[in-house]
Amino acid sequence: MHYKSGSQIREDFLRFFETKTHRRVHSSSLVPQNDPTLLFTNAGMNQFKDVFLGAERREYSRAATSQKCVRAGGKHNDLENVGFTRRHHTFFEMLGNFSFGDYFKREAIAYAWELLTSPQWFGIDPARLYVTIFEGDASVPRDDEAEQLWIETGVPKDRIFEMSGKDNFWQMGETGPCGPCSEIFYDLGIEASETGEDKPFPHDDQRYVEIWNLVFMQFDRTITPEGPHLAPLPKPSIDTGMGLERVAAVLQGVLSNYQTDLFTPLIARAAELTKFKDLTAAEASFSDAKGAASLRIIADHARAATFLISDGVLPANEGRGYVLRKILRRGIRHGRQLGQIEPFMHQMVLAVRNEMQAAYPELLETAERVAKVVLAEEEQFARVLSVGSYKLDAALENSVRQAIEPILDGFLSKHRISRPPEENTSMLFWLNPSWSKEDRDRGAKYYLGDLNNGQLESELLAAMDKLSAEPPVLAGPDAFQLYETYGLPRDFIEDFCRDSRVAFDSKGFDKAKEEEQQRARASWKGGSQKSASPAFRELPKTEFEGYTALRVDGARVLALVKDGVGVPALAPGEQGEAVLNSTSFYADSGGQVGDVGWLYASDRHTVIADVSGATKPVQGVFAHRIVAKQAIEVGDVVDTVVDRENRLATERNHTGTHLLHAALRQVLGTHVKQAGSLNDPARLRFDFSHFAQIAEPELREIESIVNGQVLGNTKVETLVDVPIDVAVNELGAMALFGEKYGDKVRVVKIGDFSVELCGGTHTGATGEIGLIKITGENSVSSGVRRVEAISGTGALGEFRRDFELSRVVGQLTGGGDVDALRHKISAQDEELRKLKRELDQMRMKAASASMSDAAGSAVEVKGVKVLAQRVDSLDKAQMRDLVDQLRGKLGSGVVVLGAAAEGKVTLIVGVTKDLTGKLQAGKIVGHLAGIVGGRGGGRPDLAEAGGSEPGKLDEALKAAAEFVGATL
Repeated sequence: MHYKSGSQIREDFLRFFETKTHRRVHSSSLVPQNDPTLLFTNAGMNQFKDVFLGAERREYSRAATSQKCVRAGGKHNDLENVGFTRRHHTFFEMLGNFSFGDYFKREAIAYAWELLTSPQWFGIDPARLYVTIFEGDASVPRDDEAEQLWIETGVPKDRIFEMSGKDNFWQMGETGPCGPCSEIFYDLGIEASETGEDKPFPHDDQRYVEIWNLVFMQFDRTITPEGPHLAPLPKPSIDTGMGLERVAAVLQGVLSNYQTDLFTPLIARAAELTKFKDLTAAEASFSDAKGAASLRIIADHARAATFLISDGVLPANEGRGYVLRKILRRGIRHGRQLGQIEPFMHQMVLAVRNEMQAAYPELLETAERVAKVVLAEEEQFARVLSVGSYKLDAALENSVRQAIEPILDGFLSKHRISRPPEENTSMLFWLNPSWSKEDRDRGAKYYLGDLNNGQLESELLAAMDKLSAEPPVLAGPDAFQLYETYGLPRDFIEDFCRDSRVAFDSKGFDKAKEEEQQRARASWKGGSQKSASPAFRELPKTEFEGYTALRVDGARVLALVKDGVGVPALAPGEQGEAVLNSTSFYADSGGQVGDVGWLYASDRHTVIADVSGATKPVQGVFAHRIVAKQAIEVGDVVDTVVDRENRLATERNHTGTHLLHAALRQVLGTHVKQAGSLNDPARLRFDFSHFAQIAEPELREIESIVNGQVLGNTKVETLVDVPIDVAVNELGAMALFGEKYGDKVRVVKIGDFSVELCGGTHTGATGEIGLIKITGENSVSSGVRRVEAISGTGALGEFRRDFELSRVVGQLTGGGDVDALRHKISAQDEELRKLKRELDQMRMKAASASMSDAAGSAVEVKGVKVLAQRVDSLDKAQMRDLVDQLRGKLGSGVVVLGAAAEGKVTLIVGVTKDLTGKLQAGKIVGHLAGIVGGRGGGRPDLAEAGGSEPGKLDEALKAAAEFVGATL
């Protein structure tokens, strides 16, 4: 073995299978297309799922791929292990070869052994390889055939081990293709053993690493009243998977995937960006030393984030975006653990691009955009940490309060002592037995007030000592909410608890997390179950004739489905879905909504059902959403009639979307990529990658370019059955987000202006669109903008409204135009601003005059002047200015100003610099804010708070002096 490069291993794998007449197929997106049951693509077979199920046909029967995969959510979730083991990753590449009813076990086994052991290929020593087969069970016999084929290939019988169905029987879901499998393991040697013991295969998971799994799909699993039933498949198939990272470790002679060249350059860059110099990249790739795992996590998570964002996923609070956000924030957090608090993760994206652009050239085009998305998330997470830390402080204070209050209430009740009227949580902290004796004495004195009874103080402190045995606890659900809602990492929360001498409810946290994971798993229905109702699965494909006809006569009803269950008939008034053998109705796909219309009886006059839309629950099967007008039964013959005006309006908007996409790229740049779309009869909506708001002049230019194409009346050409390589590489067609493409594709070409892969319906020429009017532009999420527009009669209506508006403008401006109206409104705004400034100045002068004798109004508490005043007429900025003036007049002291307006309270506290060692404005304002139903904080010399109870403002201002005295 002499491999130096993971890229060389990937290429040799694909090249080997090309010599065996396999088609090299490019990796599919990490976002599974037309498969809502999967969170992310997690295996090489995902893109071929419909082929294995018989719902899709391809022109080849053998394929080989290197598939991008992510396992970080749903059923397959390796996230928490990444960085701490040798072989767990969020992102990895799965090398695989596939046979769709072509070769079977003999060839699959022979190919695998040749590739692994031949000196012309990987050249692995056969003496270090082990093989497993299925041991058999009550339903399926032992796989003697695979064992015999391995022996014939040259594997000694004593190196073939039988395993249970848990490891060596694979199935796609509860039903469908399944079969036994053979796994190939490599012996890394005793140095890989964690215990150092020389254990035989298969009793050491670290030493004996699985590198390849050969799945023999030979049964179809169905559920019968008697239980599961396995029937032989008419065309058995092959699905294999070999992790590139694992085989690279084997071929490069290292013990950990992180020691391969797939990771070490990224680990080195992570150390450079975080300024962590304690370990070299080689040391960090395998070491257990402090910081090593963090560097591995950053390297791994940078790969996952880069490819996920490149494939259209963006950070969000749900679904795939939520998992991406967790990956990013975990990487950022580990950078912080290494001491880097500045954004750095976005620069790791460029390092990933540099390492992987040869195999994935699309990174050359997407990396800059991806880096901007990551930077935005880094900046947002920094804000989250600041907010989350504040929430964590509040939760810890509440935990202490809940622990102390019962003890405190019992003591006060026993001695008939009233609680201090202005109690706050900070005082409760001082009673915690973990705090200093001085602070606890101060807390006891505070609660006993003027009693000044040393015996009672001692009794109170003794009562509080009970907390030594049962300290305050941060409840698990509360901690998990901080983790889930505010993005605070668990160990971050645990560290805060430890510093605050509050116990962390680990079991409660784990329970809350498990409940959330169960909800998530329920949402995604596991990893690989089939999503469509069983009523649709075995139906033949519907022939779609809607590209050339809006009416199809003589269509036969193949199935009727109501509430997900097949039924023989629908009565008048019932709703359901009808599957036909042919149709003119377009089904929801590629952003275009399905057609509406009617099903007619064979007399051509009687409406059998209204059709409100169509979908494709299974590839190639069209389900028409209907409301029956007459009784309709399976086997009936109907005519499908599409609402012509509705279809034409939709076509105008869909063709307009293609023009808009091309114009956006022309004006904004080629980084613009579609991130979603909607084309219905009323409008078009286009989401795309871009990081700034589009300026008004740019929008006008885009609109002009689009309408220039409309007025040119360019022919819209549709090319069918174009080989995908020809469409992309020769015609320059762009693939649309969310679409699934086979080897032969449909290309929509609008002159030299736009060429895209698209399965939708379009106008015959651009002039049929009439006119396109952009109606809005806004942000959808970080790095994604949205443009909305209308066309045809919709645009006509918009221009009519604009004309009416221009008439009103003319009346307001004496016949002037829009610019005249803008000028008039601007002048009025300036006049209003001038009047407001004058009013503010008058209010400020009045407030300053009323406090000209401020020093005389202040009360003195233990030698400190305290001035507390109500100033309802001032806004927050004016209150700050007045605080500064009053502190200057006092010379030394505390100023408290409060204002109530529109049901809200504003408090500002200022402390002169000479007193901040004894008194802190943040603590004072925090105490007063509690009285008015709010919270606040700030610097030691100036702090602000808000509240929701204006009726208690006077009470809060009166409490200021008392609190200052208690603090002193």
